[in-house]
Amino acid sequence: MKIAVFHNLPDGGAKRSLYYFIQFFKKHGWDVHLFIPSTAADENFLAMKNLTDKVKIYPVKTTLSGIVYSTVKYLPPIRTSFRNLELTQKKIAKDINQGNYDFVYCEQDQFTMSPFILKYLKIPTVYYCPQPLRHNEQIIQKLLAKIPPKYPKPIRWFYRKYIASRLPKIDYKNASFAKYILANSYFSRESILRTYGINAKVSYLGVDTELFKPIPDTKKENFIFSVGTCHPIKGFDFIINSLKYIPKEQRPKLIIASNGNYPEWKKYLEELAKKNNIDLEIKIAISNTELVKLYNQAKVVVYTPYLEPFGLVPLEAMACGTPIIGVREGGIRESIIHSKTGILVERNEKELANAIIDLISNNKKQKELVENAHQQIKSFWTLEKAGKRLISNINSLLSS
Repeated sequence: MKIAVFHNLPDGGAKRSLYYFIQFFKKHGWDVHLFIPSTAADENFLAMKNLTDKVKIYPVKTTLSGIVYSTVKYLPPIRTSFRNLELTQKKIAKDINQGNYDFVYCEQDQFTMSPFILKYLKIPTVYYCPQPLRHNEQIIQKLLAKIPPKYPKPIRWFYRKYIASRLPKIDYKNASFAKYILANSYFSRESILRTYGINAKVSYLGVDTELFKPIPDTKKENFIFSVGTCHPIKGFDFIINSLKYIPKEQRPKLIIASNGNYPEWKKYLEELAKKNNIDLEIKIAISNTELVKLYNQAKVVVYTPYLEPFGLVPLEAMACGTPIIGVREGGIRESIIHSKTGILVERNEKELANAIIDLISNNKKQKELVENAHQQIKSFWTLEKAGKRLISNINSLLSS
């Protein structure tokens, strides 16, 4: 088969998953051509040009309105407008429509979530949608309110009125053109149904067990580990506030690995940790080698984002042989089996603190969780099994 792949993703878990899927497409014998706008993540991170038969990058025009948009707090720093994004994706769709492809595999747009390209594609398109736009959720607004606004009221008013108010409408309208949608969890499937009124099919992700694996003779060190973008939605403040309930003599260090740096929030976390006498280290944009090493060295991995659609972190921790504690929310409930492959807690600071203490001090329980997690990864969560699920679901959707 000959397929076209589109994405406008940032660096992070979504791009990592797409990278793995393209690998599987190639292994399956498909010709894969990649089409991306210039606003997509830098190809230096998980460079897909090394996997695909063709990569074409389309420049997105810079405009004065785009420069104004990109000065507003919390909007990604792109020097363009929604209209220019749409025009670029319309051009990409035209080229794909004329390319004699069997189908299009379409990922999300980091700015609008559902991409404009869905409106213009004329051939069968499978849209992999991890989640609808969450921009205006109350939990996100409450979290952002913890840090002082960077820009004056007139600019914030302009942003709310002319940008934030438009995003949900753009996301909803673009999604309405999608016939075939895949989701990464049943939690995401429900969110898609609630937001778009579209029934999606679940296709679970997998973890690269050739990369994420135990490192022989690695000594566990006295720290807990968490991974994710340095953004309020990832719940790192919840972990810090929980650690204060652990007696100082038992309190482990917290190391966070982040693939993106949100300076205001990073500063907030560091000040919060200092206030509560927590030893915190935030590592930005580390290599895969260092990431796997930290997974192996940590006593426990803790993962507490707010309503995470799925999240690869629990799978990566389990694949590396480190016990995982997650919050009982979102898609995390689907990757961690409580008290068998990991520990699930409510979003309660004292409960998380107690879970950390109990697990760190119970070697027998750690061993049990690690052994069960290893079997679960091997039997269900490998890239091979995720790829087979994806191919099966694509074939099922297209044949319908």
